[in-house]
Amino acid sequence: MPEAPKAKGGAAHMSSSEVSVEENIKKKLEFIEEVTTNADEVQKRVLAEILSRNANVEYLQRYGGLHGKTDRETFKQIIPVVSYEDILPDINRIANGDTSPILCSQPISEFLTSSGTSAGERKVMPTIEEELERRSLLYSLLMPVMTQFVPGLDQGKGMYFLFIKCETKTPGGLLARPVLTSYYKSPHFKDRPFDPYTNYTSPNETILCPDSYQSMYSQMLCGLSQNRQVLRVGAVFASGFIRAIRFLEKHWTLLSQDIRTGTVNPLITDPSVREAVMRTLRPDPELADLIESECGKDSWEGIITRVWPNTKYIDVIVTGTMSQYIPTLDYYSNGLPLVCTMYASSECYFGVNLNPLCKPHEVAYTLIPTMCYYEFLPVHRNNGLTNSELQDLVDLVDVKLGQEYELVVTTYAGLYRYRVGDVLRVAGFKNNAPQFNFVCRKNVVLSIDTDKTDEVELQTAVRNAVSHLVPFEARLTEYTSYADTSTIPGHYVLYWELSQTGSTQIPPSVFEDCCLTAEDSLDNVYRQNRVHDAIGPLEIKIVETGTFDKLMDYAISLGASINQYKTPRCVKFTPIVELLNSRVVSNYYSPKCPKWTSPGLKQWSNAD
Repeated sequence: MPEAPKAKGGAAHMSSSEVSVEENIKKKLEFIEEVTTNADEVQKRVLAEILSRNANVEYLQRYGGLHGKTDRETFKQIIPVVSYEDILPDINRIANGDTSPILCSQPISEFLTSSGTSAGERKVMPTIEEELERRSLLYSLLMPVMTQFVPGLDQGKGMYFLFIKCETKTPGGLLARPVLTSYYKSPHFKDRPFDPYTNYTSPNETILCPDSYQSMYSQMLCGLSQNRQVLRVGAVFASGFIRAIRFLEKHWTLLSQDIRTGTVNPLITDPSVREAVMRTLRPDPELADLIESECGKDSWEGIITRVWPNTKYIDVIVTGTMSQYIPTLDYYSNGLPLVCTMYASSECYFGVNLNPLCKPHEVAYTLIPTMCYYEFLPVHRNNGLTNSELQDLVDLVDVKLGQEYELVVTTYAGLYRYRVGDVLRVAGFKNNAPQFNFVCRKNVVLSIDTDKTDEVELQTAVRNAVSHLVPFEARLTEYTSYADTSTIPGHYVLYWELSQTGSTQIPPSVFEDCCLTAEDSLDNVYRQNRVHDAIGPLEIKIVETGTFDKLMDYAISLGASINQYKTPRCVKFTPIVELLNSRVVSNYYSPKCPKWTSPGLKQWSNAD
């Protein structure tokens, strides 16, 4: 049922619940002002709290202990900077049932699993119960920030596609699950008080349904049935939201039939889901006609605003490699604002975007100083190589504008000077707290010889290459890459899945131009190796439509979370490469060497 309209006027005309909502928004904005103004003092306090709580844990004692000291200088002098591999033996001990205070004085409540697609393996991060409070705090800041830019969000609902993954257990009996599954299954989410600013079209039962098909179907059905109440739409990642739109493309006839009759398709067998959906579903032939009319058209351009006409923005992550989905989102939405609200990981939640209506390439996250203790390892790019010097770590308020850093964190849950693997660039400051652009995941690269191609360089090369497809009304819907060393010399392979609305066939020469443009966009080291035959010609393989859905299904079958899944930008795992190769419909090679310029040498051209 539609929500009752709010009373107009000032606080004197508001109900007590409305006043409390307004007061809560004010308090959250004041909190952001306070912690960003006093960022350094807050960071000192956070480190002191972490170290005083965990003073006697085995990990800190292993390095001689801090002897009651909680200052930065002693901490940095004694405790080393580490990566996941360094602490994996301790994580395995905890997973196998060792309950002694190894990393943290508080009991480890569960393990949080990474998406498992960035580096080819799933990492597990220990966490404690109180971390849920910190995650909830960060979530609570999002809408107070958003209401400053988009008025009236309390007058409708958000249509978000959120999913859980079934948990596994470690040998010692601890749950291991994605961080979002942990949050959605917690009382912080399930038993949250009503808030008009966080009112979703999806009932909890549909989000908590472990069957991904039933969950998607029921969430889409609820979103469609309340289409005029929807003011914002989204998912965690851009890829997840596009997957929801593609689901609608495949199933709109079934969904419209359910809306016409006010019933739920028999394929939805989970009784709690059926009951939850029926609480909102009513026969609506007029809405069914709208869905059938719009979804039945040849073009799906602007489908979001055609079906959900009151939508004001799309709330998804489009930073990093997710930026390649921006053209597709613009196509489906008629250019609605793309909003990236927060920055988080399995290790810890970090920050929020205080300028949410900025352009996607301008997104900058303000790290909240209370979440953990931050350090930053300067990143230096030399000839395509990314180097860091461990002795150069700086604190939160000491980073420099424009400089890139690798994020290092010390958390309440027992990570000490841990390299997260994210590369960030300082974009500005909120009071005394820096704001960061997300640049890339460190060490997600293609490499054949001395070349090192990171996510940003690969993304740029692909973006430049696909420009050749524009005249043919074709667009890239998904891609990944592979360093093929089975050939001599080895070479880069790009797997492309395309969507083409034009009727003109794309000539092979155009794809060859794509190959060459991609190579011309890569760094000097790569191009030098190509010219000197250390790397073979770049290859583009066009795969069948739906290939990357198959890739995601395969990853989920191995334990990845549908909610956290991100298409890997570089694949190495043999079964995945075999899956991609089994669906190749055509392939093309760069016809020439790319341009290469070296000091004191002539420029290598593309001339024959």
